[in-house]
Amino acid sequence: MVRNIVIYPDKRLKTVSDEVTNFNEELHTLLEDMYETMVHKKGVGLAAIQIGIAKRVLIINLPEDDSDDAIVKKEETLEIINPVFLSMEGNCKHQEGCLSVPGFYEDIERSRRIVMEYQNRHGEKQVIDNQDFLAIALQHEMDHLEGKVFVEKLSILKRKKFEKEWKKKQK
Repeated sequence: MVRNIVIYPDKRLKTVSDEVTNFNEELHTLLEDMYETMVHKKGVGLAAIQIGIAKRVLIINLPEDDSDDAIVKKEETLEIINPVFLSMEGNCKHQEGCLSVPGFYEDIERSRRIVMEYQNRHGEKQVIDNQDFLAIALQHEMDHLEGKVFVEKLSILKRKKFEKEWKKKQK
């Protein structure tokens, strides 16, 4: 089922998400709904808090190319539960957008390489070691689990400009 996306500055986006302890049908339904919502909204990632569920759950599915009609294969979706960064190295800048901040894109500084431990839908431990766009996407979605949105990483000047334009757009 496609769910509604929580839009900035909704206070729910400030919520630090809770650890998942039950790897059951309810979790599996949440993951299915998140996938349908992400594909419907043409996103590459989605954290559960973005649909109003404060659980440490995120999904990512990177399309094979950047075109609007890129095929998103369900079996290639990463379902990440209770993620923890084991290491983060280097720096890079990459243009980011967010389903919770529709239509806004900005270059954000992130770690170039990450190693992350997480659990899959069955509670089995997994590890990702990546230094590509996936590393950027993981950091972006992980921020959501910590109650942060990417616009909070903007410089003071850019953030003020964004807030002014965003308020106008919301009217």
